[in-house]
Amino acid sequence: MQKIFALVDCNSFFCSCERLFRPDLAQRPVGVLSNNDGCFVSRTSELKKLGVPMGAPYFQVKDICRRHNVAVFSSNFSLYTNMSDRVMSTLSEFTPIMEVYSVDEAFLDLTGFQNLESYARQIKERVERNTGIPVSVGVAPTKTLAKIANHVAKKSQKSRGVVTLMDPHLQSLALERVEVEDIWGVGRANSQKLRQLGIKTAKDFRDYHNNRQIQKLMTKVGLQTKEELAGLPRFELNIVGVAKKEIISSRSFGQSIRDLSDLRQAVAQYASKACEKLRKQQSVCRGLDVYARTSPFANTPYYSALESAQLLSPTSDTRKVVRYALQSLESLYRAGYDYKKAGIRLHDISSRRESQMSLLEPADDLHSEALMKCMDQINQRDGAGTILVAACGVNSVKWQMNRNHHSPRYMTGWSDLRKVY
Repeated sequence: MQKIFALVDCNSFFCSCERLFRPDLAQRPVGVLSNNDGCFVSRTSELKKLGVPMGAPYFQVKDICRRHNVAVFSSNFSLYTNMSDRVMSTLSEFTPIMEVYSVDEAFLDLTGFQNLESYARQIKERVERNTGIPVSVGVAPTKTLAKIANHVAKKSQKSRGVVTLMDPHLQSLALERVEVEDIWGVGRANSQKLRQLGIKTAKDFRDYHNNRQIQKLMTKVGLQTKEELAGLPRFELNIVGVAKKEIISSRSFGQSIRDLSDLRQAVAQYASKACEKLRKQQSVCRGLDVYARTSPFANTPYYSALESAQLLSPTSDTRKVVRYALQSLESLYRAGYDYKKAGIRLHDISSRRESQMSLLEPADDLHSEALMKCMDQINQRDGAGTILVAACGVNSVKWQMNRNHHSPRYMTGWSDLRKVY
């Protein structure tokens, strides 16, 4: 039986989430900024038409945004992840086999389904009805072609957000419209290699005669991508998420800090976030790295240091990880520097069920696991940071990110709920 994949992708996802609670922004250009209000990471079509590219630093285009009444937002990840969960929950109603590829994308296995065009439109309409988030749907016999179909669906007004590429002739027409660097998984470096061979479009890549040369240039994965463009399925759905081998939590500070107490609060916060991710994938860790540095761009003395710690017993308990992290921080800290960034990396990660115990330090017991589970549930229900370990402090203004355009936490903070009078 021929495989059939659908890729459902949210349109300008972060911007769409901001528009959801602001109907007055429906026709206005909207953009969302990265951490510390640095550069644009999401843009509506109206903002793209103004010539603002993805990744453009906000300070460079601030005048354009002011002249054209652009609505600019700081990133609000608590809102975006909540809306992502709602989108994925709706998509799961259409097929038992689904891969959540990213916060705004999912692959669906539609093998055996009939009337694909009609079914894809049902998917689009129900997601938009249930969540208010506009989506595009691409249907094809491989994941890479489904990506191409979705790409065309976003660009073509005639398609009204849905494109099916089951017919070989339609596949060729679509591949002619896609530049080689826009193929899923090719990237900038490989696209330059391919252009040197005269390969400019996805169709050129599919039809290139020398498979051995492609594999030499792009490894086996590159050859598999080429075969996927020819309609041969090579990439299966990743139904069960692969546990991460390392977890990093770090941020640049909104302003430089000097005091060790402020730095301790920041590292404790990052360690807490890393542990939440660790527990979410049912893992424990035996090692961590803590680092801190000053800004390489400031006219001040530069300092950067990293300190590692090996845990005696694997754990996902935030209290234990924070204790080790703060010990490492105190070893690397040097007074007199203006620190601009810090972070933590958890490594030597294993499954909770398969971890090796130690005789020198007690493992996480039932009380620890119950406490961490309770913390995670409360923070998920009432908003991130509702409950924290004491080391995170209560006055963290100095090292918090710049978020001057932050929207309310409409769905994850009681204080930010819409009020109706």
